[in-house]
Amino acid sequence: MKITLKDGSVKEYEHSMSVIDIAKDLSEGLARVATSGRVNGELVDLRTVVDSDSEVEILTFDNEEGKGAFFHTTSHIMAQAIKRLYPETKLAIGPSIENGFYYDLDRETPFVAEDLEKIEKEMKKIVKEDLEITRFTKPRDEAIAYFKEKDEPYKVELIEDLPEDAEISFYQQGEFVDLCAGPHLMTTKPVKAIKLTSLAGAYWRGNEKNKMLTRIYGISYPKKAQLDEYLTMLEEAKKRDHRKLGKELGLFMMCEEGPGFPFFLPKGMVLKNTLLDYWRELHKKAGYVEVSTPIILSRHLWETSGHWDHYKENMYTTQIDGEDYAIKPMNCPGGMLVYKAEPRSYKDLPLRVGELGLVHRHEKSGQLHGLMRVRCFTQDDAHIFMMPEQIRDEIKGVVALIDEVYSLFGFKYHVELSTRPENSMGTDEDWELATEGLRGALNDLGLDYVVNEGDGAFYGPKIDFHLTDSIGRTWQCGTIQLDMQLPQRFELEYTGADGEKHRPIMIHRVAFGSIERFIGILIEHFAGAFPTWLAPVQVKVLPISDKYMDYANKVLDELNAAGVRAEVDSRAEKIGYKIREAQMQKIPYMLVVGEKEQEADLVSVRSRFAGDEGQKNLETFIADIQKEIADRVKREVVKEDEK
Repeated sequence: MKITLKDGSVKEYEHSMSVIDIAKDLSEGLARVATSGRVNGELVDLRTVVDSDSEVEILTFDNEEGKGAFFHTTSHIMAQAIKRLYPETKLAIGPSIENGFYYDLDRETPFVAEDLEKIEKEMKKIVKEDLEITRFTKPRDEAIAYFKEKDEPYKVELIEDLPEDAEISFYQQGEFVDLCAGPHLMTTKPVKAIKLTSLAGAYWRGNEKNKMLTRIYGISYPKKAQLDEYLTMLEEAKKRDHRKLGKELGLFMMCEEGPGFPFFLPKGMVLKNTLLDYWRELHKKAGYVEVSTPIILSRHLWETSGHWDHYKENMYTTQIDGEDYAIKPMNCPGGMLVYKAEPRSYKDLPLRVGELGLVHRHEKSGQLHGLMRVRCFTQDDAHIFMMPEQIRDEIKGVVALIDEVYSLFGFKYHVELSTRPENSMGTDEDWELATEGLRGALNDLGLDYVVNEGDGAFYGPKIDFHLTDSIGRTWQCGTIQLDMQLPQRFELEYTGADGEKHRPIMIHRVAFGSIERFIGILIEHFAGAFPTWLAPVQVKVLPISDKYMDYANKVLDELNAAGVRAEVDSRAEKIGYKIREAQMQKIPYMLVVGEKEQEADLVSVRSRFAGDEGQKNLETFIADIQKEIADRVKREVVKEDEK
């Protein structure tokens, strides 16, 4: 039996081997940390037996799928602990998620935060018991009868909804048995560190018409130090929560009168417009033209694009003069009409069309979250129309633009290439051309990337950019999608060099993504302490007393005339209090003015970066800050021992 490993090497065995035995043969250390495996592309338990030539990968907590098996096992440990402590509880579902796991539970007396400590304690007992985890199957009728006897109605419903020929698998650890497809760890022992993090309400199967269940979230790790690091990150994330900082810094607000529809306040608008000014500058330099398309368009357009049939539940619709219309959830169909507005020649291509379009999508109320998940947002779309031979160069241009954006804000990122999904549209030739165009561009640029097989859009493959913020969280923002379907649906054409009509290929791409969401990410990334060029208020002028108010206003006028965003704190407060207030508002620079400053046309500079920077001539200070703003420099905070 030939086993091909991830690195391409081949091992030969004379008899069948379980995945864990293969891991042991490779390395005892690897076997100790293995959580699951992949055999011929399928996720499996370590106990799975391989009995023919196969491709085998050993997964650990460091792999996303391996981590998933670890988290999923922990969700079963939590369910077991709950059934021991509260046997009347009905179990719904308990999957792994990106950061941990959850279980949805139905109990007459809903769980409260005080219950979590008791459940955690019981979970740790189960881990110490080192219970072997085994998998078995049952015929459909027996599986249904089993859970009816156990009075587990949610499990019965899940089984009844499975296809008739589906294999119905169970996992058992000690006295606890659950319906589950797996994979799971071999025993409960490796789960060394557990923390139940929160409670929430969740409708059964996400349907608001169904019963509200209690969802308990948790996280687990193989080592306590890893959990401690995660909990420290969570505490830091709380301090940086954009909803909290957005209110404290006067950036935006949310209202009951419009759930999911953010209100930008004056300082927030300065921040937003500064980002949009940067966007326009960048795109003009890269050869884009900007358009604006209507917010409401007719049903016919959305039927042509496919949204009416495939996306209608997320769209807001209305009637005008008895005809159906929809508020746009995406800018693309309007972009198609812009292209069709006049005849196009091969000499016009590539045509790069950008739009800062306001879109609306019907998100469920339970999924709304500050600026991160809203019902209306500005999307920094662009659609590039091109000939097939231009694909690779255009992709490289977009990657360079997105890299420039993320580098400016100090984001590191990784790239994923997502290929053809099962429910795709188009020919094999179209998909091969598009996928190789993306892959070739990434290879030309020397970018490392991960391939997500089958995770592309239904109309084309895509490149996604996952950026990492200052506390290690990742966000998917930028994307590049190749589309050969919308140009066909809208019958787009250009006249080629041969005088014949041809169909262009199109790129959909965003850099920021949703401007609102990107602002939320920036607030948390910088903890509200924006670089000077981005800060809504760049300078606060602080007169020591009312006697120096005229000079303070003169300084303010000169700053404003120089294009520096400044304010005067004219309150009758002590200077120490004014400084502390400006620091709380995370103002980059404070200019203290009193008698000495007034007499010599000076300002005493305090900064968020270095504290007291001494006296400067006002003209010199303005020249320095103008350069810092123009160059979009991000000044680093000077540590005490470096001063």
